[in-house]
Amino acid sequence: MNGVQLLLIVGVGIAVTAVARRHRIEPGWVIVALAAAASFIPGVPRLELESELILALVIPPLLYSATRNAQVSTFGANLKAIIYLGVVTVVLTAGVLGWLSSLLLPSIGIGAAFVLGTVLAPPDTITTVSHGDEMGLPKRATSILTGESLVNDATALTLFVIAVATVNGEHATWGGGIAAFFRNALIGLAIGGVLSTITLMIRKRLGNPTLETVLVLLLPFIAFLIAEELHASGILAVVAAAFSVSINVTLDPNFAYPGAYRTRLQEEQVWKTLDFLLETFVFAYIGLQLKWVVEELAASEEPGLVRTLVAAGVLLVVAIVFRMVAVFGLFGRWTLRHRRYERRMATDVYFRQTMEARNARRRGGERLPPPTMKENVLVGWTGMRGILTLAAAAGIPEHTASGAPFPGRDAIQAIALILTLGTLLIQGTTVGWLARRLKFDVSAERAAAEQMRARGHELIAAAVSPGDASADALFDAQRLAIATAVRDRQITEEVARELVEELDLRQAARHA
Repeated sequence: MNGVQLLLIVGVGIAVTAVARRHRIEPGWVIVALAAAASFIPGVPRLELESELILALVIPPLLYSATRNAQVSTFGANLKAIIYLGVVTVVLTAGVLGWLSSLLLPSIGIGAAFVLGTVLAPPDTITTVSHGDEMGLPKRATSILTGESLVNDATALTLFVIAVATVNGEHATWGGGIAAFFRNALIGLAIGGVLSTITLMIRKRLGNPTLETVLVLLLPFIAFLIAEELHASGILAVVAAAFSVSINVTLDPNFAYPGAYRTRLQEEQVWKTLDFLLETFVFAYIGLQLKWVVEELAASEEPGLVRTLVAAGVLLVVAIVFRMVAVFGLFGRWTLRHRRYERRMATDVYFRQTMEARNARRRGGERLPPPTMKENVLVGWTGMRGILTLAAAAGIPEHTASGAPFPGRDAIQAIALILTLGTLLIQGTTVGWLARRLKFDVSAERAAAEQMRARGHELIAAAVSPGDASADALFDAQRLAIATAVRDRQITEEVARELVEELDLRQAARHA
């Protein structure tokens, strides 16, 4: 790939994104569709990158950016739903689609079939969340989908690495792969936690917003590469690091330092820009492969173009249906257990007192009940595949460790592209309509959020800096008041982050 081609991709991406957003269309599927069509233009060269480069350079920053705005409290309150969707459902989906792929495409082998299953397993729910306010989604559904987007990425990519390693002969059995999964997960989380702590300590001492931003930009790559070198989960290392840094630099007074507001404001725009560039590149890159993938499939006897297209259509339908079934099955079981819990709370005085005391001690407050039927329908329909599926498909190596061609690589990439386009077209264009038809009543939530904002502004107004301190010290005191209110559960993390951003902007304007 030369510089001219890269500039063309970015330039077209800017134009497409501007037009798509003006018409309230998700730009990602427009970019990948146009790129796929452009691949058939005579003279357009094939773009090739090493699979390791795609996984190491694209996935870490995208995961880190998606994790930055996650809220610890809502993550904990909805942990059961998030684990159901982000771990259980992804593992089941990978298994079902992998098993079905082995039946539909027996020539690629069961190992490659399960690689395809892991590529197709994780939905891109963060796209829906980004338009949650426009669609009138309740905070409960938004919190669940946000948490799922973080956990399912880590789960699917960890399974993907294990599946590829299995094809390479690095694990003799899937049992060994499962054991490696838990080992890799624990070590990856530990690496992310350690690196985030080191980053936070260094950040306070740099005293330069540019250097501080560069340090945080390097963190996801460092976490990923170190974890991978230690044969741990680089994905979970990135997620753990992002979680720790984002919450501490915003709401933890122990990591406050002069000039931090400038870095926070700068980083916000840097990450938005980086997200756009990386997403545009990956959507365009995988789309531009279509012509050559189709030609190679047509030229091959197994699995062949027709069989691959049939398999893609079947897997598309199964992926959509299975998510609905999994959501209603898992959440339905949770609903039954919750009803038994409520009956016992109503009839057993000792049990009720015990649970009330436990809920009072819990950091996130009382755990929320299972999602409602309307929330189940919406969450079940948000199964669009997106950037992760395309990046993982592009990241499949051309050859195995023995030097042989990776079995079914072209078929896997073609199916990933078709499934992504299909789900974006079927579900992505209708999820907004569905949310409006379900008519969620979010008036109470919005009123509560406004009350919290009003309470936050009262705390800001009441905050006083010690002695004859400077205006900067007053802003620090106001941020401390907001952090204390979050700790005391007077306001949510979401509202607190909004208020901190307001304070950052006011402080920056004062110095300007």
